[in-house]
Amino acid sequence: MNATVKPVLLTIAVDRAAGPVVEGEAVISTEGFSPRYDLDRWTGVISKPGHKLEGVSIRDKILFFPTAKGGIAAGWAFHDIKGKGIAPKAFVFGVTNPVMVQGAIFADIAITEGWSPDPLAVIRTGDRVRVDPARRVIELLERAP
Repeated sequence: MNATVKPVLLTIAVDRAAGPVVEGEAVISTEGFSPRYDLDRWTGVISKPGHKLEGVSIRDKILFFPTAKGGIAAGWAFHDIKGKGIAPKAFVFGVTNPVMVQGAIFADIAITEGWSPDPLAVIRTGDRVRVDPARRVIELLERAP
């Protein structure tokens, strides 16, 4: 039996990327992200009062943020949330920093930086996307209903 392969609706090029190929639900934020200050590391929910994603679970999501905030805590925080089973599938950043990249690689979470076109303008929360770090692309697979 032949499986039907859906066409890719849109491709976003990324400048730098590492980690496994992943597919999942996109979560879009216009605000940056810090695993130390924005995230409840016991539940995987954005808990910082007033954050654009306050109350949203990051578990198994593909997260889009314009910037990374903070640094030092990322290395252990990403590994910690991965071990607890509450980590996202990928972090997609416009701009990040070496500590966030090291933390994501250590935890085996896909991470990208830089993009064209800006996914915040063309991807919506709930869309299904694929992150392919080896090819340095993000593909829009399906629009949210």
